[in-house]
Amino acid sequence: MVVREVERASKALGLSGRRVLVAVSGGVDSTVLVHALAAVAAPRQMTLAIGHVDHGLRGAASAADAEAVRALGDALRLPVEVARADPRPLRLGCSSRDRPTLQEAARTARYEALRTMARRFAADCVATAHTADDQAETVLMRLLRGTGPDGLGGIPERSPDGVVVRPLLRVSRAEIEAFARDRGLEWREDASNASPAYTRNRLRNDWIPKLASEFNPRLLRVVADLAEALRRDAEWIESQVAVEAQRRIESDGKWLRIESEAWAQLPTSLSRRLLRLALQRLGGGRHVARVHLERMDEFLRAGRVGTVIEVPGGFQLERGSDGCRLGPRRPGVDPAVDAPGSC
Repeated sequence: MVVREVERASKALGLSGRRVLVAVSGGVDSTVLVHALAAVAAPRQMTLAIGHVDHGLRGAASAADAEAVRALGDALRLPVEVARADPRPLRLGCSSRDRPTLQEAARTARYEALRTMARRFAADCVATAHTADDQAETVLMRLLRGTGPDGLGGIPERSPDGVVVRPLLRVSRAEIEAFARDRGLEWREDASNASPAYTRNRLRNDWIPKLASEFNPRLLRVVADLAEALRRDAEWIESQVAVEAQRRIESDGKWLRIESEAWAQLPTSLSRRLLRLALQRLGGGRHVARVHLERMDEFLRAGRVGTVIEVPGGFQLERGSDGCRLGPRRPGVDPAVDAPGSC
């Protein structure tokens, strides 16, 4: 089942004839991924290499992980590169609001290191071992914390730039572990995966098994199907956003000009996505919630000339006689006075 699914995914992701860097942590998921890809590499004419990122957070265990990955590469006759990527510096110099968690910083550092390794290997893409379980955990975590349709789309099969691909997204962890046992594979266990201190671990080890046993034994498949359906819808919607953004959003130095003519005629889903895109272009999308987009949307629909509102991330949206602009916040703005509809 695992090899068959990886072969199907490799074809669907366009990996045939490509150079692929396989991200391997040493755990069971990535160990199975590299074995499955190695099994289909020859008929698919893929050239594989292994990339391992050592965050240096677990002392001797981190070093043992790296050695295990090197041994795995030797066994499969694949080149291995190990990179050190300490995530802790990424958390320095940030406000508490902007500071990423250690896990978020580690993920950022890991992907940056993998992309660097891929360039050195001249790889077309990086394959990671995200599974159907990871998909369900991600969607449920976002649902519990509050998210919109895009968040419920979960983990995509490929990154927006096409560099990162995920051939195991339709494979459950139970299937992966069965594959590993049947073939006598060895892998490393990260003790932190059992710690109840992390929400994902509680979902993985307690809540999801309980939901599956008491409500729906096909929970992973149901969540995966929901995520895929929402991603497909989002892909179509984003194509419409791109067309409208080309017409309505224009760079103006550190600012963006936003064409607000007939803004009230735009579907709300489209107008709010345009505003999120604008903020992302300015680097300010991290802390913007639905309530902020609603307020900005209402401003563009009804705000008067000369009014200004503040936007999280140190930005402001203003309406002048020459149109609307979004950019860095200027001192002296009083959102209580300058809000849409104020006297």
